Amino acid sequence: MYSEDELLALSGIQHYSFCPRQWALIHIEQQWAENVLTVQGDLVHKRAHDRAIREKRGNTITVRSLDVHSYVLGFAGQCDVIEFVASDSGIPLAGESGLWQPAPVEYKRGKSKRVAADRLQLCAQAICLEEMLCCEIEEAFLYYNQTHSRESVELTSDLRAEVTASAAEMHRLFERRHTPVPKKQAACRSCSIKDACLPELSKRETVSEYYARRIGELV
Repeated sequence: MYSEDELLALSGIQHYSFCPRQWALIHIEQQWAENVLTVQGDLVHKRAHDRAIREKRGNTITVRSLDVHSYVLGFAGQCDVIEFVASDSGIPLAGESGLWQPAPVEYKRGKSKRVAADRLQLCAQAICLEEMLCCEIEEAFLYYNQTHSRESVELTSDLRAEVTASAAEMHRLFERRHTPVPKKQAACRSCSIKDACLPELSKRETVSEYYARRIGELV
């Protein structure tokens, strides 16, 4: 169990999944820069984060920009949207009759990805809600603005285990104030903080590589 002062930004698990160095530069070294992709992402989230919008349609109540936390994971943040669907296996809601099953919905700028970063963030949100509301959530959703499509995500034991392991490693790095070394990859081209990251440093020779090369040249 983590204390209030030890809680890390929940959204950071997406950064960490894409690139641990990117996460450390943003959340440990406090380095950030905007580019067209980050601005587009902010615009997508603008309406989703409007707390004033609370809707009830049929058997679904939609709540936006809900603050969540987990002292087990050591995370705190916000859910874009929470949908509460009427269900006999749900939980009570203040001011509402019946029982309601919660499911987080995370809004993303682009399209569905093979990498797990978006699903990990969504699963972490669900774990926070489970801890806060004393409930079980088996399914959550990702909405991709580029394709206007909604993706159902099953919150499996494997996905939950990856969230737990990532959270633990993030806390270890944060406690040590350690930023991983750069590892250049294709995603670096679109990263907004590549100028601070300097992924080209990954091409530099280590001392052992330098000596091995020099010895080879002399033989």
